[in-house]
Amino acid sequence: MPAVVCISVVSGLAGGFVFEYLKGNFVSIAPQESAVQKDGVQKYVPQTTQEQKIIDAVKLVSPSVVSIIITKDVPIVEQFFTNPFEEFFGQGSPFRFQVPQFRQKGTEKKEVGGGSGFIVSADGYVVTNKHVVLDEEADYTVFTNNGKSYSAKVLAKDPLQDLAILKIDQEQIVDLTGAFTAKPFMSVRLGDADTLQIGQSVIAIGNALGEFRNTVSVGVISGLGRTITASGGSNFVETIEDVIQTDAAINKGNSGGPLLNLAGEVIGINTATVQGAENIGFAVPINKVKRDIEQVKAGGKITYPLLGVSYVLITDSIAKDKNLPVTYGALVQKGDSGAAPVVPGSGADKAGMREGDIILEFNGERVTPDNSLAKLIQKYSPKDTVVVKILRGGAEKILQVTLGERSE
Repeated sequence: MPAVVCISVVSGLAGGFVFEYLKGNFVSIAPQESAVQKDGVQKYVPQTTQEQKIIDAVKLVSPSVVSIIITKDVPIVEQFFTNPFEEFFGQGSPFRFQVPQFRQKGTEKKEVGGGSGFIVSADGYVVTNKHVVLDEEADYTVFTNNGKSYSAKVLAKDPLQDLAILKIDQEQIVDLTGAFTAKPFMSVRLGDADTLQIGQSVIAIGNALGEFRNTVSVGVISGLGRTITASGGSNFVETIEDVIQTDAAINKGNSGGPLLNLAGEVIGINTATVQGAENIGFAVPINKVKRDIEQVKAGGKITYPLLGVSYVLITDSIAKDKNLPVTYGALVQKGDSGAAPVVPGSGADKAGMREGDIILEFNGERVTPDNSLAKLIQKYSPKDTVVVKILRGGAEKILQVTLGERSE
């Protein structure tokens, strides 16, 4: 079952000696100096290579980490008092009751939330979480680390991942020839999430609690390939697969900020934490973000292939409860929200798929809880034709399905 979520100590040698047993002998190692003299003033020197790497990574990436402030026109409500007996007796009513009433007196622009993000291109593309920018009626302002603000436009939201792409306009400056030119933004370097290892050191940066900008926390990768169900405001509920688990502190407002490796590369986007737990946070792998950025730049939207079925992944317990003949695959059935088992007009519908079918394989790969149907579908593109093996009435059948397109 997916986890339901809501939206390391670096030390050096402080003094004395460290003794190392080497080839049968004790060898003393002198401590590293914690400070050096420069112009008569002591200057701190990082005690370990790891500490220096953290400092360097934060300095490198911080100028590209942004705070996203959400503002909205909210009603101004004022209180007034009325005498209900004046309706019957007029202004000279002998009864002097005053009943409080409320009425709207215009609107005002008010900050209603905030999150984090990071700039991924010199021309102002910004990545954040989808749940940060869900409100279609709100305005979004991006604040950079140097205090400058930019009005942001939401270009696209990922239909499956908790990701969104924003755009801010570059400043126009006058160059040496007197012509106007666009000033490039400092952008992050994107790493490779496929090479991550459990225990690897990571750094989280974000607008903690919507108040403390560019807050830094350090930890390790605690797990890979997790599946979570994230929930938050505005009725946001989404199941996200293959996320990174980390113990680096991720607080409210950190959503959308980068998760870095010690080379200063972004390897994930901070997404959710488990309420009531100690340091269990999750980040979407950066490779999924790369895909979204490329699609938005090429076509202005984020799309996924669509099979067109509602289903439940079969486990041993589900197979036993439903008396199924197999303990793996995906059972086609009505969705939890009443969605049709097979979407009319979809690729699955045109191929003849029905409610009660069990999808055993998708293009030659077995469907299991660890190798889910959703994960397999995402390997392909809209309009691709795939081979789907199903089990119907005790007999296996092969269907040719042309995938449709799913977008926001």
